[in-house]
Amino acid sequence: MDKLGLETTIVNEEIYDSTVERFRAAKLRLPTFAQLADPAKIPADVSEQLASVDRDAADGLNLFRVHWYNGAGGASAAPVAVPQHLVLPSSLTGVAAPIVVVMADAFPMIHAHKVLATYGCLAPRIVTGQFDPGRHKAIWPSTGNYCRGGVAVSRIMGCRGVAVLPAGMSRERFAWLEAWVSDPDDIVRTPGSESNVKEIYDKCAELERDADNVIFNQFSEFGNHLAHYFCTGRAMDTVYGALVEREPDLRLAGFVSATGSAGTLAAGEYLKAEHGSRVVAVEALECPTLLYNGFGEHNIQGIGDKHVPLIHNVMNTDVVTAVSDRASDSLFVLFNTDAGRRHLVASGALHEPMLPEIGRLGLSGICNVVAAIKVAKKLDLGADELLMTVATDGAEMYGSELEKILARDHADGFGEGAAQTVHRRHLQDADTDHVLELSARDRERIFNLGYFTWVEQQGVSLEDFVARREQSFWQRLHPLLATWDEMIEEFNERSQGL
Repeated sequence: MDKLGLETTIVNEEIYDSTVERFRAAKLRLPTFAQLADPAKIPADVSEQLASVDRDAADGLNLFRVHWYNGAGGASAAPVAVPQHLVLPSSLTGVAAPIVVVMADAFPMIHAHKVLATYGCLAPRIVTGQFDPGRHKAIWPSTGNYCRGGVAVSRIMGCRGVAVLPAGMSRERFAWLEAWVSDPDDIVRTPGSESNVKEIYDKCAELERDADNVIFNQFSEFGNHLAHYFCTGRAMDTVYGALVEREPDLRLAGFVSATGSAGTLAAGEYLKAEHGSRVVAVEALECPTLLYNGFGEHNIQGIGDKHVPLIHNVMNTDVVTAVSDRASDSLFVLFNTDAGRRHLVASGALHEPMLPEIGRLGLSGICNVVAAIKVAKKLDLGADELLMTVATDGAEMYGSELEKILARDHADGFGEGAAQTVHRRHLQDADTDHVLELSARDRERIFNLGYFTWVEQQGVSLEDFVARREQSFWQRLHPLLATWDEMIEEFNERSQGL
């Protein structure tokens, strides 16, 4: 799979040498994946300098903040020992099983964990001499967060990053991009919204005709998978370990995540290897590809659809469930309006100090929470069986979406009655429909769906496609990170004289 980011040797010495010189001139240093998995390993001189750097600035030192351990309370807050997370009370969720949401809005620059995925894709290309920052453009196809992460990392590494995303995504995404790209033409709008991934692929095929454009397709970039397996997986395990210290009888029952590019699902595979927990994949009910071979339109921004990503290890997935975008939309209103918050406190669902925390959840994070509730009910999980999920980004990306939802669904206002109905329907009384525990035949069916995207449309060889059926394929990927870390350290030595 020579096009999918798996090289472990220097491919082009000339590009490598020129990039070393560019990084030397820019005084730019790359973090290793081991440092991003455990910020305690970040060199002391870097940590000292970070204290005076704004987390949202286009500063090379912020690459060392591309991890889950950023603290709250300020743009230059020190890292924390345990990633920020919410333990949702049963008074809110209606299930006995604890549901833990690990928060990604503390990631630097884009306030979403997709910046980790983009680093996982670009850094190996840099240290193997495949990507020339002085000549190449980095093309980042996405429905919003991955392309923002790619633009941020590209800008820091001194190259042009091009965002390719549907025109119907939230206004906030485009405002962020407009402030970060070096040229307005580096924002490429494709038709549709969250459901229109094929249109993104088509545009990338057009852009790829220019040899100076390098496509970083998150759905087929194994650096995305590996960064989340190693860094996100360990971060989730750290949260679980901290919870077990307080409640020793807690058992990790599963990791729940919307499929999206399937990168985040790799963290579930790490947890499954460590603890035997389940991997739960989530999709939109309006577009139930995995569940029912279906298609459609939805607006749960950040979860993708209509295909099976190449980096989704389907044969290691245990449960698939679907959530309606009506549920995520309605709960976003509940969590972010005065009437909704008053109801949550008055009903005893939440204590008032937790309102700002629940208000941090973006649409995809809310989708993950609803999915976890459905799975907890379906599997009849008890109070000592924990489900873990993530909030991919924060509510700040969806202010314009809140306006649209209110205008569409609550033109006469959103009051106590509506808040009570939303809370009951989408949380307390969430049903167990559209939850499937996968059999071997189910996994085969879903795996086979990927053939049409990757072999017929995108030109992946049948041999490479089928190889992913075996778990040995995925296990052979894991040592790549250690090799890349050695190459990053050597690259830093050459460029920084370390």
